[in-house]
Amino acid sequence: MDLPLGLTILVDIVAWTVIGVSVGYAMHRVPLHRLDHDTWLTRPRRFERTGRRYERIGIRRWKDRTPELGGLFAGGVSKRSSGGRTRLQRYAAETRRAEYTHWIVMAAGPFFVLWNPWYLTIAMVTYAVVANLPCLMIQRYNRARITRIAVRATTRRARPEPGDGRAPTGT
Repeated sequence: MDLPLGLTILVDIVAWTVIGVSVGYAMHRVPLHRLDHDTWLTRPRRFERTGRRYERIGIRRWKDRTPELGGLFAGGVSKRSSGGRTRLQRYAAETRRAEYTHWIVMAAGPFFVLWNPWYLTIAMVTYAVVANLPCLMIQRYNRARITRIAVRATTRRARPEPGDGRAPTGT
């Protein structure tokens, strides 16, 4: 397709908006039970070191400055309000939902080759990565953190307290 540059950029803006909203809405409609476990895409990787790798790049300083649109659609859940120790599973599922959303939106970058000249296609793919990679990192970091919290809580519950009937009393 050979469009004037201004029109091409307008089409790009509209396309990214439609892609983002459509994917966000479609993922919003995915039942929670489908997000209650990691898959090959969302499973923790060894290099992430349970989120510690992200801390080395300063994620704690900038992660709360990014937009959070989990509550955009009716019935949606903001990850900023879905946390808490009693709701860790729900929080983990919502981070998976957000992670899938950003992977899908980022994967749409090459689609722009259909109407963009080569240099704008490169710009669109770069935009897809730059706009979505930090969000992916945040979701993976948050899920690793809540997993560490859950493991700690489980360990505390499993540790016998003196006199609770589960541990010998040292006599």
